[in-house]
Amino acid sequence: MRAPTIRDVAERAGVSKSLVSLVLRGSDQVRPEKREAVLRAARELGYRPNAAARSLSEQRTRTVGVLLNDLRNPWFVDLLDGLNSLLHANGLRMLLADARLNRRTGQDPADPLLDLRVDGLVVVGTLPDPAALGQVAERIPVVLAGSREAAPPGVDVVAGDDERGALLVAEHLIGLGHRRIAHIAGYGAVGELRRRSFEATMRRHGLAHEALVEPSDMTEEGGYRTTVRLLSRPDRPTAVFAVNDIAAIGVLSAAEELGLRVPRDLSVVGYDNTSIARLRHVWLTTVDNSSHEVGRRAAQCLLERFEGAGGAGRVHLATPTLEIRGSTAPAP
Repeated sequence: MRAPTIRDVAERAGVSKSLVSLVLRGSDQVRPEKREAVLRAARELGYRPNAAARSLSEQRTRTVGVLLNDLRNPWFVDLLDGLNSLLHANGLRMLLADARLNRRTGQDPADPLLDLRVDGLVVVGTLPDPAALGQVAERIPVVLAGSREAAPPGVDVVAGDDERGALLVAEHLIGLGHRRIAHIAGYGAVGELRRRSFEATMRRHGLAHEALVEPSDMTEEGGYRTTVRLLSRPDRPTAVFAVNDIAAIGVLSAAEELGLRVPRDLSVVGYDNTSIARLRHVWLTTVDNSSHEVGRRAAQCLLERFEGAGGAGRVHLATPTLEIRGSTAPAP
């Protein structure tokens, strides 16, 4: 059987094709009884609008490309939920692509999404060359979400306030009496901002010589290896601040393996407040960087660009909070 067409819906409802089109586009210029007749006919016939044909006629696909730095990172879940909720409410659909995988196959990360003629692009997480998005931004609206890299002209940046978040962690641990505090640092602008803020806070409290900073790759394995080195020192730290929750899980594993109890012997703090941190047997003190709000703000920036808002790129920073749970306690 052939698929029902807009003509079939019009005949079933007893109206013109143009009126059916108005109803399907959500126009408010249709009387309620006519709208209901069209919708009922469409349901009865199982009619689905031809998205490809509509895209050609409107010169829009009603899709937004979302380019993730790494699909494995659980921090993206809440951000994507905030992003998608507002996009969906405005009749837009998300198309996801994994930038890490695209790079491994030799593709430009954004190419698959651009080939699908997306109306806009949201880049989530740290990318190695955000400046390359400049050419993309000349064609469609682009927003960077969760990243603090330097953005090309006309690209909005929406992220958490990483300096404020790291300050909250350092103040919390110092307030608990910790002096030898280690920071497992990350890479990119986000990692740099968190590290610098941690070090600055330690200096303000006269503890610069007690601060230990070790670089890592922001993975669980990286957190584990770095913590083993830190805890093998004769002046081992009494607290560790990991750049993200994933690295913090590696810290917890290393502490357990070395016979240390958290938080009695070692306090541990993560960053991102992912679902991992909220697991009862983990119950990790961490920074909530408002990832859901970052996603919603990124969507709002994109919608404003669709409506014709031009000009230079804007920077929006969401305010973080510290979620104190069971992995921190007074210094031993």
